[in-house]
Amino acid sequence: MSVELVIRNGLVVDGTGAEPRAADVGITGDRVVLVGTVPEAEKEIDAAGRVVAPGFIDLHSHSDFTLLVDPRASSAVHQGVTTEIVGNCGFGCFPLLNKELAPKAIYGHSADVPLTWTSAAGYFDRLDEAAPAINVASLAPNGQIRLSTVGLADRPARPDELRQMRYLLDEALEQGAWGYSTGLEYAAERGADEDELVSMCEVCGRRHGFYATHTRLRDEGAEEGVAEALRTSERSGVRLQVSHLVPRNGLESSRRCTELVDDARSAGMDVAFDMHTRLYGTTFLLTALPPWALEDPSRLREILGSAERRREMRDYVSILSAGGDWSRIVLLDNDVWPQYARRDVAEIAAERGQDALDAVHDLLLGAAGDPAALMVLIHAYTEEEQREAFGHPLCVPGSDATTLAPDGPLAGRFFHGAYTWAAWYLRFCLDGNVLSLQEAVHRLTGAPAARVGLSDRGVLRAGGHADVVVFDPAAIREEGTTFEPSRLATGMDTVVVNGVLTLSGGRATGAHGGRVLRRV
Repeated sequence: MSVELVIRNGLVVDGTGAEPRAADVGITGDRVVLVGTVPEAEKEIDAAGRVVAPGFIDLHSHSDFTLLVDPRASSAVHQGVTTEIVGNCGFGCFPLLNKELAPKAIYGHSADVPLTWTSAAGYFDRLDEAAPAINVASLAPNGQIRLSTVGLADRPARPDELRQMRYLLDEALEQGAWGYSTGLEYAAERGADEDELVSMCEVCGRRHGFYATHTRLRDEGAEEGVAEALRTSERSGVRLQVSHLVPRNGLESSRRCTELVDDARSAGMDVAFDMHTRLYGTTFLLTALPPWALEDPSRLREILGSAERRREMRDYVSILSAGGDWSRIVLLDNDVWPQYARRDVAEIAAERGQDALDAVHDLLLGAAGDPAALMVLIHAYTEEEQREAFGHPLCVPGSDATTLAPDGPLAGRFFHGAYTWAAWYLRFCLDGNVLSLQEAVHRLTGAPAARVGLSDRGVLRAGGHADVVVFDPAAIREEGTTFEPSRLATGMDTVVVNGVLTLSGGRATGAHGGRVLRRV
């Protein structure tokens, strides 16, 4: 047997959850050819004292656009991530039938890459051209589907609109999407009712995809948001993935949400969930505005400057205003209002002599030319909630972030979790005795691969794709912080993507082996 690359002397943690074992890993082309005792090879890597594992899989990514801008995926590769699932929370890069509204459902959108495509096939072809360093699979995002048909109208789709939405979803699934996602808290999707979701999920189920949902309610009433997702799955027959299940209103609510999932699983439903690896959420400050205020970007300044329009917006309950505690909403670094960066909205409002919502409207008015420049974090979770979630057998981690890089075209941009999620997860699980090494690795590899349906990734075995990482579990750690998030993780030694050595000795090689994974 001809072996091109062998990783010797490492402790193999194969992604199945099995006990670690001493073994070599032999690679030829883009495949693992042997896990065991490997004879001579053209190239050898000595992994003594380190773990050899499958490449990590990010089940919940928002890198749809940033991988087009900078395909190096530096923030991910330095954590051992070799595959990302994009198109989550209803955000993504297809279908794009309304190019004016489309950027509202694309994280990290900029003028760097023109939106020249319309379909899933067109996006996948454009991503192929970019030649990413990591593998990419995508869900079909409901936000773009609704923007392409219903626009920002805050109502259920009409019958003719729903027919077009079902067609667009079916087309995307036929062209290679792995499932369907919703973000029911966001402006583009709040108007979707349960019957509409069931109808769309029936299309997804017929194509054997899975349904990932950012539920409608994440604060008060969070349990009903999860219950709606479960009913939608039961009525449509689709497999269900509840995105970042833990709500923002405390441990008891989190436990009730988890019990709902457990009960449904016990009754035979194919359901699981994921959670991001930080104690807060991040989003745009403009999510404080109702959908009608966002329909025409050219009128945003006029709307925010109108006392009458502001009064009309006061009744809108957004992700940010739910619960009424504006002290948990913190404005992040920005060039528009640098004097308010890293301060909470309640404090900003008090300094300005305003109530919180007027302060938010003024901040957005100052950024009306580029409202996406104002991002906030929402203090929402506790370590106890994280510990219970990540210890649950149905939970896998996800970044809930975009790929970034500290240099190049994305330098200066930030997204909490981008540089830290997988490294933080390993430290949290190992240092806190939440999971064993083999189980933590399984949740990063074999478990998300099985959930998506990536049958030849996520496990180190002969015949599988050669996505392999080498790291010291005692050394890997996140370096990013809350207000300095854009620091590369450390401790990842080697990353191989489809047989291509992408990280060596902790440094990027410049070689890209990633692929666009189209479901067939």
